[in-house]
Amino acid sequence: MTESFRRSGEYENPQGPQGDAYQGAYPQQQHASSPVNPEWPPPPTHQPVVDGGYGEGTAVLPTVGPDAEHPAEHGTHSAPKKRTRGPITLLAAVAIVAAAVGGGTAYAFQELTGKNEVVSSSTTTSVVPSSKKGDVASIAAAVSPSVVEVNATLSNGTSTGSGVVITSGGEIVTNNHVISGAQSVKVTTSNGKSYTAEVVGTDSSKDLALLKLQGASGLSPATLGNSAGVQVGDTVVAIGSPEGLTGTVTSGIVSALNRDVTVSTDEGQQQQQGGGDGRWPFSFGGQQFNGDTGSSTTTYKAIQTDASLNPGNSGGALIDAGGDIVGINSAMYSASSDSSSSSDAGSVGLGFAIPINTVKSDLAKLRSGSTS
Repeated sequence: MTESFRRSGEYENPQGPQGDAYQGAYPQQQHASSPVNPEWPPPPTHQPVVDGGYGEGTAVLPTVGPDAEHPAEHGTHSAPKKRTRGPITLLAAVAIVAAAVGGGTAYAFQELTGKNEVVSSSTTTSVVPSSKKGDVASIAAAVSPSVVEVNATLSNGTSTGSGVVITSGGEIVTNNHVISGAQSVKVTTSNGKSYTAEVVGTDSSKDLALLKLQGASGLSPATLGNSAGVQVGDTVVAIGSPEGLTGTVTSGIVSALNRDVTVSTDEGQQQQQGGGDGRWPFSFGGQQFNGDTGSSTTTYKAIQTDASLNPGNSGGALIDAGGDIVGINSAMYSASSDSSSSSDAGSVGLGFAIPINTVKSDLAKLRSGSTS
């Protein structure tokens, strides 16, 4: 895989229909049976102007007669009528607010109401402006705050990988092999702040893990896209912490889809094979890469990319041209299978990522505390 592994010692409400506005728009009318005092003066020739239909008292409707039907012929003029505001206007205002909340401001509404949910996107996105779609610098600036470095302390050393922030309260998705067997986990955000992390749940069959940062708030969650829309040749950007170099950005294209990638699920095997040089054993197409995966394995469908991945990129983000996360980087091919030096185990343009739709479908299980 692509996490960096080193042994110890190596290196460091608007109102409703019953409200006042409604009542003002529709004042109570007198019953037709009410007695009429003959001494009362006749109604005025012109209709009283009521301010916006919200004035006090009851507006008197003009009598329909010759003057009202043909004012020009009889030398009279009707007072200009003002359109009253009623329930239709109120409903329209409510509809506009609802549309705004359901659209581009949904996330802002979520933050104001204190909800801590994953931000998802369809095939369209506003993570980066449409005029900047595919621009690596714009994608990096928008998504880098959502990618973190993950450091796990093991019984025989340390393991370094990456992770993706999925909620502002500090939920982090990473690879299971990055934190497998960890005695403690520390996460560092893009601004250099460190948090102690708790492992909430793991799924070795998909090589996924969910972390929760202690005391975190106001983080920048990534937008999880739709990996079903990814096509061969699409531009992608990878962000992670290869060899502890936090926030490293590389780019490339999707070179293949639905690769059957097989990884080890045995914790002892993972540590033995991944130790020292930061390489992680996996296989596809009947071939072994970076060592023997052992007898306990699992296979998942992966996105293949030629974006440069190195030890430490495991658990990091694979991002599409619009700035949505479409995969979690999980494995890389190293050309130096016999070398014990991580500096010789660089990328040769053959990396794999777990599709983000797989991650989203697994979140409920991870949040439940499963440790399969």
